[in-house]
Amino acid sequence: MKTIFSISAVLLLCLVSCQTSNNNDNNNNNDNNSSNITFHASHLPERQNTPFSAAVETENLLFLSGQIGKDHKKGMLAPGGIKAETKQALENIKAVLAQHNSSLDRVVKCTVILADINDFKDFNSVYVQYFPNKPARTTFAAGGLAIGAKIEIDVIAAK
Repeated sequence: MKTIFSISAVLLLCLVSCQTSNNNDNNNNNDNNSSNITFHASHLPERQNTPFSAAVETENLLFLSGQIGKDHKKGMLAPGGIKAETKQALENIKAVLAQHNSSLDRVVKCTVILADINDFKDFNSVYVQYFPNKPARTTFAAGGLAIGAKIEIDVIAAK
């Protein structure tokens, strides 16, 4: 009985030791990876103090914050409805990507939020002009968007 108890204790000790070693390895990997994450402020001077990053870079990916159809030079939503706001949102995305040496043809994933799902057809008619490579996409409607926007789009792009 003492032998079985001794063997069980040794196995338990080995198991705990291996698990602690793996946890330390995982923690070290997380520390190394977190040092490769860069949080980028907006390239627009008037947007430097927003409470979020315009883009977050890690490894060879850029994660962009959502863009609405706001013309930042004029300080207002692009007039003309969903098509105009979609075009402006995509132009905003294009500018952020260019700032980080990427482009729309490097986009691998889009998330699209519409204020009204009935705008899907009109949104899509503009969207397809910007993404001939057809990145993965999720589209849904929400109850409301910032400053009464009709659309918000965020993307993940390769550097």
